[in-house]
Amino acid sequence: MKKFLIAAIGGTLAGVILTTQVAAPLLAQDEGRSTTVYQQLDLFGDVFERIRAQYVEEVDEADLIEAAINGMLSSLDPHSSYLPPDDADAMRVQTRGSFGGLGIEVTQEEGFVKVVSPMDGTPADEAGVEAGDFITHVDGESLLGLTLDEAVDLMRGPIGSEIIITVVREGREEPFDISIIRDTIKLTAATVRQQGEAVVIRITTFNDQTYPNVVEGFEEVVGEMGGLDNVEGVVLDLRNNPGGLLKQAIAISDAFLEGGEIVSTRGRDPEESDRVNAEPGDITEGKPLVVLINGGSASASEIVAGALQDHHRGVVVGTKSFGKGSVQTVMPIRGDGAMRLTTARYYTPSGRSIQALGVSPDIVVEQPPRREETEEEEDTGFTPRSEADLRGSLDNDSLSEDEVRQIEQEREEAEAAARLRDEDFQLSYAVDLLHGLSTFGRE
Repeated sequence: MKKFLIAAIGGTLAGVILTTQVAAPLLAQDEGRSTTVYQQLDLFGDVFERIRAQYVEEVDEADLIEAAINGMLSSLDPHSSYLPPDDADAMRVQTRGSFGGLGIEVTQEEGFVKVVSPMDGTPADEAGVEAGDFITHVDGESLLGLTLDEAVDLMRGPIGSEIIITVVREGREEPFDISIIRDTIKLTAATVRQQGEAVVIRITTFNDQTYPNVVEGFEEVVGEMGGLDNVEGVVLDLRNNPGGLLKQAIAISDAFLEGGEIVSTRGRDPEESDRVNAEPGDITEGKPLVVLINGGSASASEIVAGALQDHHRGVVVGTKSFGKGSVQTVMPIRGDGAMRLTTARYYTPSGRSIQALGVSPDIVVEQPPRREETEEEEDTGFTPRSEADLRGSLDNDSLSEDEVRQIEQEREEAEAAARLRDEDFQLSYAVDLLHGLSTFGRE
């Protein structure tokens, strides 16, 4: 089993401690430190034996050791953790794009469970869970004081079973309950579609299928549009994308860049620092690009947005991203489990870290809050009519049939654009911006 890198949510890395002491004092210092470490390990052994022998109930020794390991890792940052064999297997399956659950990415903030993003088309998304929601209770049981892993365990359950989560949301005065039916989560990493004269690439996660989905889908849609000459530009939608595999974030960035740095990672050992550059070849051949982000765009999404922004390759639109600047390495350990450890910080091409700051959009565009479902409005029976509906109205003799069809097509496109503004204002803004860039050119 090979270890691999994940650009995961949140987390910090302890700084390097530099010293200029000479060899002899250093050696003595190291010996003293080793003595202290062994004393602490002896202390751990004493506590373990006391618990095993004197706790009020018999305990499972393996569970004690596992809890101690997980406690040690989780004390470092929110996203270093121990993965028991079942969890390690589930994580490997998730990177391939199919797993069971609710379909939300969560983190912990000041002891509370916070939704980073709901995944497109999942039970949580369809039930109305939103990025930024705080989950306070699961089936009436409070999550306060639990670790993130313990809270996630409470949210797990058989496929088809119901879970009720209590949510606190900004803008809502009172907590409220959301009912979700657990299901198998089959993520399509990326979808590509036509929107007017633009191509919209929606990436929901960065797993093994992301880059192939994007390239194959882009080629197919461009072919249906009659070639790149008929494409005004591309919208890269990274909203509510919690991240995933670092190598996939690099591949997606490279797909739109002709060269230059994509990302650099710097760990504790300077010799392990890495810098990745783009190779020639832009799948859009330089077409205008708009990148959509929001508070649910984290990790690998921020690597892509930051790289394209620093190279002035695309205009970043939306709201500030989540603000994750660390990389986790998943290392297999004995017993078929794994250890997820924060091993590096990543930096955008300009050398900035977005840890806790996020990527700031070039143009801030808020998404209007989701409207509450209401009963259908009463049908008045009135249908608007125009001159053409009147009996005996005169024909328009100044236009050819082709010109009439062109006018009707433009009207349909305008009506579709109006509907899009109601359904997804941020995406509508991005498409309109592409139209402007295509019409007037870029400096």
